[in-house]
Amino acid sequence: MTDIRPRRSVLYMPGSNARALEKARTLDADCLIFDLEDAVSPDQKEMARQQVLAAVNAGGYGHREVVVRMNALSAPWGIGDLEAIAESRADAILVPKAETVDDVMSIGRILSRLGARPELKIWLMMETPRAVLNAGSIAEAVEEDAGRRLDALVIGTNDLAKETRAQMVPGRVTMLPWIATFVAAARANDLSIIDGVYNEMDDMAGLTEECRQGRDLGMDGKTLIHPKQIDVANRVFAPSEAEVAWGRKIIAAFEQPENAGRGAIALDGKMVERLHAEIAEKTVALADAIAARGAA
Repeated sequence: MTDIRPRRSVLYMPGSNARALEKARTLDADCLIFDLEDAVSPDQKEMARQQVLAAVNAGGYGHREVVVRMNALSAPWGIGDLEAIAESRADAILVPKAETVDDVMSIGRILSRLGARPELKIWLMMETPRAVLNAGSIAEAVEEDAGRRLDALVIGTNDLAKETRAQMVPGRVTMLPWIATFVAAARANDLSIIDGVYNEMDDMAGLTEECRQGRDLGMDGKTLIHPKQIDVANRVFAPSEAEVAWGRKIIAAFEQPENAGRGAIALDGKMVERLHAEIAEKTVALADAIAARGAA
């Protein structure tokens, strides 16, 4: 089974805010996105890039996955962002408004030409109607040489609402078909899938419900806009103690010699199939990864 890395809480931080970049070293987020795009005004783009890359290369972020969101290649700062990130110690580069498989391939080819480390991954913002229509082919880019860096899809619900004119309503009924499409595309290609942001910073109850919805839809975690949202995402997207205990029990049952080769068994009055054992292995692996992160 592929190693599981917790991505429950994915916090956006403006690249122009030096204090935020420093504070990020102490936050309990699984992932940090240092933003050079939406959160930075045009007159601060160059400064923000230098500041972010200096912070990333200085390190000190511990277990936290560090991702840098670049400006689009079509923007004046795009290629400069890409060149700087390619030489950095970032874990991934987040590409805005991915719409076609060529968007992935072009970034992958440029990174290879720049000599970027193989460990530098590509994350894609899925935030337009065309991204919905092309989600499957975009995610399948991971099967091609130039797309092998592709590692995660990130849903941009605010931009998706803007581009489609859909209303942002409680329960997100207006967006559920599109969100489910992104989840299916990611899972079909063994990619991580991260939910969009929740805009009400002080509404912890609403955030909790939206995190639960994202978890139930099959997502790995949620993008966040404020550190106060981290604890909710970490809690909701982590397996519960009961889920982990049941998972370990299923795994242990199938490891018994008398169950070798059996496709289904009875356990505590329930029928349990091999597929449940596979689910249990992922649940336990995630729990163990979270525990190891906390102990580091």
